[in-house]
Amino acid sequence: MSQGTQRDIQSDVIVIGGGLVGTAVAYGLARSGADTVVLDQGDDAFRASRGNFGLVWVQGKGHDLPDYSRWTQSSATRWPDFARALMADSGVDVQLHQPGGFHMCFSDEELIERQSRLQTLKDALGDYPFQMLDAADLKARLPLIGPSVVGASYTPQDGHVNPLKLLRALHTSAQAKGARFHGGIQVDRIDGATGEFCVTAGTQRFIAPRVVLAAGLGNPGLARQVGLHAPVAPNRGQVLVSERVRPFLDHPTVHVRQTDEGTVQLGDSMEEVGYDDSTSTQVLEAIARRGVATFPLLREVRLIRAWAALRVLSPDGFPIYQQSASHPGAFVVTCHSGVTLAAAHALRIAPWVMGGAMPDELGVFAGERFLTDKVFSHAH
Repeated sequence: MSQGTQRDIQSDVIVIGGGLVGTAVAYGLARSGADTVVLDQGDDAFRASRGNFGLVWVQGKGHDLPDYSRWTQSSATRWPDFARALMADSGVDVQLHQPGGFHMCFSDEELIERQSRLQTLKDALGDYPFQMLDAADLKARLPLIGPSVVGASYTPQDGHVNPLKLLRALHTSAQAKGARFHGGIQVDRIDGATGEFCVTAGTQRFIAPRVVLAAGLGNPGLARQVGLHAPVAPNRGQVLVSERVRPFLDHPTVHVRQTDEGTVQLGDSMEEVGYDDSTSTQVLEAIARRGVATFPLLREVRLIRAWAALRVLSPDGFPIYQQSASHPGAFVVTCHSGVTLAAAHALRIAPWVMGGAMPDELGVFAGERFLTDKVFSHAH
């Protein structure tokens, strides 16, 4: 153990990043008894946690990489117990509802492609329940659906939460279990030459035998310092929010969901625009048009808010999970599904960080895959 100085803060593990990903890992670490320090850049960060859609979503994910689908399912099935634990530790109800979700199709071709995608997953995984619904079946389930929708796929594992309540619950729960949060921290350097890690931020030094990089768009530069490769880039998503309306939609869908508070969220776009997190009228118009086509009653509903946020996306859209070979004890954890995967991050990543076995599904998610010619198609 290095000699401490007045500014040194020592712990069992340092988590760099206080968004949904980092805080979920920190909560899992703290509840297992690890002395955990979280370094959060704070409001200066491009925080993806503020801009997500709140879905706990399995349907269709990983159709060309079944390990991703298995990983997603492993999190979705753990979500009910995870939500109860957060409630017990924080007193915050994250409003988890998992009634199953719908993916709407607007043409016969879309419906055929959708069935093919989900059947591929069922063939690969075995346990992958789904139903294809024609327009009449769908209208029986969702009476207010619009005539433009020719059918949909339905899977029973899908659900949604209130993402802002989730972030608050994670912060509160992690601290209730002893995690120490340091806000406004801009990490300058990670030094792992001494057998433990010294993370420098201005005049402060944080020292621990383990460090988890969960800094979103800050991960590429941090990863290089500990022998890891994490080539993530920003991808903008825009969201519209309506006034509160009477309950009409019990189930989440990919593009429209009614929140626990009665508002309607409409999304989602995927735009490669660098670090521009502003909204654009053209994209918001397309989101609104698709929402109205799905549920025509939305035509009369007032929109009250619009925002954009930058997602964290790797070149193939799949996560990066890896422990450094050259700096054992340094881990990178990065993904764009921070809500869906929160349960897995807390309950399965945290034990791995503390010396347990790496979850079986994660072997394919090392960053070195981007140093070869083989890149899978987009995960979303």
